[in-house]
Amino acid sequence: MMSRHHRSSSICGGALIARATTILALCAIVSTAIFLPVAMAVDRTKFRTCQQTSFCRRHRHGKSKRLYDYKLVSESVQLHNVKDAVANAAASSAAVASEKRGLLSKFLGGYSSSETEQLEDPFVRGPPAIFTAKLVNVAPLTSTKLTAQTYGDGCDLSKMSFEEELQLSVHLHEDGVARIRIKEVMEEDSSVRSTPRWTSDELVLNEDEMVAVEEVQAISTNPAIQEKFDESESNNKMPTVEVKNSVSSLIKRANVDSASNNDDNFIVLTYGSNEEQWKLMIQIQPFAVYMFRGNEEDGPPIIAAGTNGLTHFEVRRSKECSTTTTSTVNQIEDKTIMNDVAADTNEDVDRHGGKEVVGYWEDGLAIYADGSREERKEVAEEEDEVDKGEGREERRLEEEEFDTKDMWEEKFGDHIDSKPYGPMSVGMELTFPSSTHLFGLPEHASSTQLKTTAGMDGHHYYKEPYRLYNLDVFEYELDETMALYGHIPLVVSQSVKTGTAGAFWFNPTETFVDIEETPQAGGDMDSRTHFMSESGIVDLFLLPGSDPASLYGQYARLTGRMQLPPIFSLGYHQCRWNYRDEADVYFVHSKFEELDYPYDVLWLDIEHTDGKRYFTWDDKTFPNPIEMQNKLGATGRRMVTIIDPHIKRDNQYYIHKEATARGLYVKDKSGNKDYDGWCWPGSSSYLDFTVEKVRNWWADQFNYDKYKGSTPTLFTWNDMNEPSVFNGPEVSMQKDLLNLNNVEHREWHNLYGMLFQRSTAEGLIQRNEGANVRPFVLSRSFFAGSQRYGAIWTGDNAAEWSHLQIASPMLLGLNVAALSFVGADVGGFFGNCDAELITRWMQAAAYQPFFRGHAHHDSKRREPWMFGDETMVRLRHAAMARYALLPFWYTIFWQAGVSGMPVMR
Repeated sequence: MMSRHHRSSSICGGALIARATTILALCAIVSTAIFLPVAMAVDRTKFRTCQQTSFCRRHRHGKSKRLYDYKLVSESVQLHNVKDAVANAAASSAAVASEKRGLLSKFLGGYSSSETEQLEDPFVRGPPAIFTAKLVNVAPLTSTKLTAQTYGDGCDLSKMSFEEELQLSVHLHEDGVARIRIKEVMEEDSSVRSTPRWTSDELVLNEDEMVAVEEVQAISTNPAIQEKFDESESNNKMPTVEVKNSVSSLIKRANVDSASNNDDNFIVLTYGSNEEQWKLMIQIQPFAVYMFRGNEEDGPPIIAAGTNGLTHFEVRRSKECSTTTTSTVNQIEDKTIMNDVAADTNEDVDRHGGKEVVGYWEDGLAIYADGSREERKEVAEEEDEVDKGEGREERRLEEEEFDTKDMWEEKFGDHIDSKPYGPMSVGMELTFPSSTHLFGLPEHASSTQLKTTAGMDGHHYYKEPYRLYNLDVFEYELDETMALYGHIPLVVSQSVKTGTAGAFWFNPTETFVDIEETPQAGGDMDSRTHFMSESGIVDLFLLPGSDPASLYGQYARLTGRMQLPPIFSLGYHQCRWNYRDEADVYFVHSKFEELDYPYDVLWLDIEHTDGKRYFTWDDKTFPNPIEMQNKLGATGRRMVTIIDPHIKRDNQYYIHKEATARGLYVKDKSGNKDYDGWCWPGSSSYLDFTVEKVRNWWADQFNYDKYKGSTPTLFTWNDMNEPSVFNGPEVSMQKDLLNLNNVEHREWHNLYGMLFQRSTAEGLIQRNEGANVRPFVLSRSFFAGSQRYGAIWTGDNAAEWSHLQIASPMLLGLNVAALSFVGADVGGFFGNCDAELITRWMQAAAYQPFFRGHAHHDSKRREPWMFGDETMVRLRHAAMARYALLPFWYTIFWQAGVSGMPVMR
């Protein structure tokens, strides 16, 4: 809201736009800075490293490489009729789309796959497969055989089958995107592989804009496969000589290893139009994929997948043999775990000194009945737990050296993950030839450009891979690859030779990513990324670019477009944990008015509620919420209240009572009881936002007749939605909890925050039925697609110069992943800032997309007038500069929604 005195200064002339663009661009300068030291220190005992995570430990540095050698089965190759498949998909899409209208439809998708494909895999969405084939693991010793040998002493291995078959499908989009999807082959007589693995297409993908390519030409140097292609009515035939010449040219450009370079080993799919074409070269054995821009006659591929033998897929397997026989290995492991549990129980008693535990704080430490708190213990890092980052493991490992620990049960701290389905990890290595500039993989408190985590001879910047697992990390540190509040598995490459290209690893389970640079002949350097995910499937989208505008258009068509935010949300927001009461709110508002200091939104944190029961008000401190909102609304201001996903377990609380009666909560691992965790209200349960009926019910709670005391000028802040559970493993939920469809939490963990924000945004739209009123929702947690639902901030930063310095690199990293409406708390959340720090922070944040001042309740008050008149004038000048550029901001946000290009770049 611009004050009357400053409204005339809001006209945005061309010179002003040019100046603003320059200032916004300056944000990138600090992205590779060396960060200043910071006093905050995360409790590392609460969070796992790769070495403490069995699937990462098993597969990092090629340690499991000899267990996986995938070959495409020639006899299984099928080229599908493109036009028929597209027509079936379009008909299904139209049926779904007809049910979705209005503003709410922009938050939802609607493109379905063909009926046949859905019967086979009910979770897949988007353009149907053009090419399918089976992959078989032909390694002499496979993962399933190794685990049987290790865990099944009493088994007759000669009567067991260890064949590992996978189903490959290739989906090609008209804008050049290629989807490589690998899943298990389902077996009717198998108890563990009779149903497909759960995937989240309909929750994430922008199905309405994912359009299949209409024409594909398929050729192969393998005679049997080429004969199949020639028999296909939809495929244009090519003379044998041209086939060989065309494939040979691509092989040379890809610099394929000589051992794989033979006449029968390749398939090429060419698609696109006369103006722009792309080529996907599939290597039969060892399986790999290379993407080329079809109009280019030389140069390396823009992306290569699986070319270094690090593709792995741990198929589901039964442990029945080992559990029905006397296994020495299992007896040892079970005794070890039981002893560990007993030790932990004794340690827990000693740890609390006999004190009664009445709760937990955000750092996971106990709160005692006498009012004292558990003190953090400094734990020395064990030498054998440290991954020294020695680079790739190229030596030949003996069978007994493979890591088979923690495959069916895994312990961290006081928590045991039951892992009922055993090892289910998937992974693949991607290479970006002739590129040393990779960006993406937010959110990490590190530079915008990704730095190396692996390398030959141990030369790399970080020892730990980038971790993607949404967590509430109390007092996070800087220049780290540790997981934070939200994550997007998108990597973008920028290179002189290959232009702009990207890869979206569509997997919401816990993921680690190694970054490596490798020298090539001729002096070029390639960049490699090794994705390792705990579960799910291999679902890889290759984005060919060739420039940033093209790539972000492709990504928007995959995951959705940012909706234009209401203009008030682009102004300045004033927040604190907490404004005490209505008198405090009126004082702060009137002081802004008195000083002619522009602001738009005043925020209330959790203390405004009745005992941390969301959708309620404390009737002693906020007895007249509607009157309060109306008074601020009369001057053009809005208010925001916090609503978190943890629901207080109080049978007198109407939200909890109804959610329990309707059965809407996440369940424990048995599937019989509602999960009970600890957060701000104390004992809490968590709604299952993966299920549509739960999302719809939650959206209904924002109706004015249900959210008593709310008005059209009240908007929402979603915090703690990683989800944060103070007494859970890594301050989150146990991985073996179940949703209402009996799908484990490990499968959908990284989606939780996004789905919570989505449901809230839908509620803010629905409450104004028939009106074109845009929502505003701020979220701390996110995943790919979150750009559709509102704003994101970088969480609990600190009042330190180093946190001001890291803000721009972090925000640029989020923008690389198409999250544009982002910001960092001005002044830092923890601690106290002086006049100089708050001035510089306000000046920087005025040119960042989301502009909010916020502070912890232990921090001194820091409204702009708290630092003296001289500082207030400087702060006001910074805020006025923001408002003078408001039409410019609104325009670039509109452009971002249309084009997909990020706002901050």
